[in-house]
Amino acid sequence: MEFENRYGLATSQKYDCLLFDLDDTLYPLSSGIARECGSNIKDYMTEKLGIPKDKLVELSDLLYKNYGTTMAGLRAIGYEFDYDEYHSFVHGRLPYDNIKPDSVLRSLLLSLPLRKVIFTNADRVHAAKALKKLGLEDCFEGIICFETLNPTHTNVAFNNSEIFDIVEHFNRSEPVGSLPKTPVVCKPSESAIEKALEIANIDPTRTLFFEDSVRNVQAGKRVGLHTVLVGKSTKVKGADYALENIHNMKEAIPELWEADRKSPDVGYSGKVAVETSVRA
Repeated sequence: MEFENRYGLATSQKYDCLLFDLDDTLYPLSSGIARECGSNIKDYMTEKLGIPKDKLVELSDLLYKNYGTTMAGLRAIGYEFDYDEYHSFVHGRLPYDNIKPDSVLRSLLLSLPLRKVIFTNADRVHAAKALKKLGLEDCFEGIICFETLNPTHTNVAFNNSEIFDIVEHFNRSEPVGSLPKTPVVCKPSESAIEKALEIANIDPTRTLFFEDSVRNVQAGKRVGLHTVLVGKSTKVKGADYALENIHNMKEAIPELWEADRKSPDVGYSGKVAVETSVRA
């Protein structure tokens, strides 16, 4: 393979790419970023979309469960909004200082002569900020983010009378009809993962996928990826490995370091190229 020739990997090496989720995978859930993000999403739903506060919890839970992200679900049931405005509102107020530089993870990543790519549902600005806070901005070949999979969006005014009532749909004893589809491409959609792999020219059979989400891990497994569940010490269906912490990579997957390689280290010059390194 081209990458093997470039970095001198032994032909017997099982993996030639490491694909990493970002949030709650490269930094811990205890940072509070996910909690604040969820709060900001609910604020957006109320302040920008006019959704009553007493409907927020049930609605957001149903959207997340059925569409992968609340944003994807909102678009599916009929809400129209500017994607950049949404991301700015939801991520712009996050406490990024809670994400600390991680020299241990940096050393682990730089010691691996393999392709390393970020795959996140988040937007490019958030991904770049988080990686910079972690001190990992030069550890990855590139980032597959929201804009990579959703490059264009035309805004139109929405009409609340056309909103699909997903809460009522599931409150029926026997839901009638199917749920509307979302135009947003994101994990855990298998087609989204396949599109990301195609854009980045990644062979799933030779790639290890690190994720904190069980359903994303399982979706990745279905498309042929080798999978690592991060944040749990016990494997679940679809996970080949389980890491309580991303720092446990070397103990849990020693074969990444044990293969005979000609090149001891691989780094990427300068800061990580957001999207452009892995886009066609």
